[in-house]
Amino acid sequence: MEENRTVDALIFAGGVGRRMGAGSRPKQFLELGGKPIIAYTLDHFEQCERVTGITVACLPDWIDYLEEIVRRQGYRTPITIVPGGKTGFESRLNALEEIHSRHPEDEGAIVLVHDGVRPLINADTISDCIDATIEHHCVATTAPCVETVIVQDEDGKVVKVEDRSRCFLARAPQGFFTNELYRAHLRARDEKRDFVDSVSLMSYYGYDVFTVLGPAENIKVTTPTDYFAFKSFVDERDMRMLWEGRNQ
Repeated sequence: MEENRTVDALIFAGGVGRRMGAGSRPKQFLELGGKPIIAYTLDHFEQCERVTGITVACLPDWIDYLEEIVRRQGYRTPITIVPGGKTGFESRLNALEEIHSRHPEDEGAIVLVHDGVRPLINADTISDCIDATIEHHCVATTAPCVETVIVQDEDGKVVKVEDRSRCFLARAPQGFFTNELYRAHLRARDEKRDFVDSVSLMSYYGYDVFTVLGPAENIKVTTPTDYFAFKSFVDERDMRMLWEGRNQ
């Protein structure tokens, strides 16, 4: 473990939640137990002492609300909020420009890109991702694939059954050296390319991407089913903590 390294978390909270069917409230601001999903996510990066700063790309109309959440939670880690763009790519670039401006000459700085609606991460996995990024420069947190994966052609015919032991689900955080990711985003912007996530972008531009295993419950809350799964995990955790407290 290296000390005194700059490690920024880039939290994407720019989605509007159409698949959630949550009306006018974006999914990252839906509450569980009176606490917004985004706050659960921020908690874990706050709990990882190696994270030196957090930058959140937020829907412009919800920045004031997010600022109030941050004040209410009383986080110690410095948190900066920037307006999100029209796409996920634009939002990530906006946040990267803010992060890069704070230490443009620090070639050892690391950024962890994470979804605001992925609240079941934990500080240990965040730290593992930092270690893997230091070693490999480009890292995706993953989870094992527990279902059979098939590849089909345009007619729906199965053309390949993948070896499940070699298949993993790409999740987050995704770790990178900040300046490398920033330069790649600038190149993609200049070439008018869009990418669904940063791992896809870095892979496209020839970077080798490595993996670090994360918890199976590290889901992205994008549908009502995801929300209820999130609730069940939180309820189980709270019950376990209560039970352990009573038996100490």
